[in-house]
Amino acid sequence: MDQQTVVSVQNVTKTYGKAHEKQYEALKGVSFEVEKGEFVGIMGASGSGKTTLLNILSTLDRPTSGEVKINGQAISHLKGNQLADFRSQEIGFIFQDFNLLENLTAYENIALPMSLQNKPVKAIKPQVEKIADRLGIAEYLDHYPTELSGGQKQRVASARALINQPAILFGDEPTGALDSESSTELLDTMASLNQESQVSILLVTHDPYSASYCQRILFIKDGRIGRELKRNGRSYQEFYQEILDELGTFAQ
Repeated sequence: MDQQTVVSVQNVTKTYGKAHEKQYEALKGVSFEVEKGEFVGIMGASGSGKTTLLNILSTLDRPTSGEVKINGQAISHLKGNQLADFRSQEIGFIFQDFNLLENLTAYENIALPMSLQNKPVKAIKPQVEKIADRLGIAEYLDHYPTELSGGQKQRVASARALINQPAILFGDEPTGALDSESSTELLDTMASLNQESQVSILLVTHDPYSASYCQRILFIKDGRIGRELKRNGRSYQEFYQEILDELGTFAQ
């Protein structure tokens, strides 16, 4: 059986600034693919283009040229409600700062994507309970975000991102606001979701420890994908050391 390509990025460029003004080229012909069930990392320093790339992939921005397909759909052709529906059904997003609504319980936050699509309560409840159980937060469903630790908030945010069973889960520095123990718990959870449930994950990070959980890493520098590292079955510790070595040479 052929592998299914979940994310396809072909020769994507992004230029900021008007034609008669000084322009800045943030992305310079980026191409790569993510197959179903892959856990891929994108690493780069500030200003390397990784945030611009993530904004384009998550449909928050449009490329100047090139094409992005998610689950076979060219996303630049989508507009308005069509785009909003596509984003809510095909893309899951975990942010560094959780982005939970403080006036909603954990249950209501997780249910929100389904509620916005007017799904019936009887369809929502089992889905929320199933994903909350999977992420170990079933006992916190009636808690508000202010009553949760950082790690628990990020698990609620992860459950919300996964509730519609998206084609791809994007992580934008998801461990950035967590302590080391909560970071490891979240990364372990993401790795098990990837391995056991074949959830496809694209993780944007500058953190070598987070990146060591990925199966392969794309390094972006000055708007171009420069190098790629693959874990090839090695331990997290071995891969972590190789990432550190690579960052040392890549920065030069």
